[in-house]
Amino acid sequence: MRFDVLTLFPEMIENACSHSIIKRAVEADVISINTINPRDYTLDKHKKVDDTPYGGGAGMVLMAQPYVDAYESVKKMKNSITLLMTPQGESFNNEMCRDLSKFEQIIILCGHYEGYDERIREIIKPKEVSIGDFVLTGGELPALCIIDSVSRKLDGALGKIESMEYDSFEDGLLEYPQYTKPREYRGLEVPEVLLNGNHALIEEYRKSQQIERTKLRRPDLYNKYLKSNK
Repeated sequence: MRFDVLTLFPEMIENACSHSIIKRAVEADVISINTINPRDYTLDKHKKVDDTPYGGGAGMVLMAQPYVDAYESVKKMKNSITLLMTPQGESFNNEMCRDLSKFEQIIILCGHYEGYDERIREIIKPKEVSIGDFVLTGGELPALCIIDSVSRKLDGALGKIESMEYDSFEDGLLEYPQYTKPREYRGLEVPEVLLNGNHALIEEYRKSQQIERTKLRRPDLYNKYLKSNK
């Protein structure tokens, strides 16, 4: 999969993607990550990409021309989708993540300041995506969330595909509690069922813990799970 990220701060994307699982996925040719800076496409000699809003108001608005030209410079693959990161967008979740993992190319537009000139939306017609009901300084952190989570769905990104199978939300439930050595720490012991080697009992225990944890922490997910398993 190829990620093309339009960003005024390419180093934020490049630095974050040079570590951990994302770095290994790049080295294994599972994904590639390319950054495009709209400043390189502005017609202004000072590399200006924003201006004051018509009608007045605080802050600056990203200009259409640099972003549209930068976007049009990206070579589009046949199976491609364009995302615009914005608090106004559709909420990103595991289902959307799974759908996005089926594309060959994801192009991501990262905003800044007081937002985009509306003509960017009208011309590019991206899918608008939000990672939550809050506002960030820019779209780079949400873009990295997309890159990280989608990459995990791709064959070869994780050492073992089983690492993903029990992630939270994969089966509609939160992940079960995990333990490692030592067996006892500050009076707290690893549950005995995890030590007896009976894999059937272990699976049963873990499933029960998933259900209980989801019921307590995310009743919305729990109710949805109950309806889908009637």
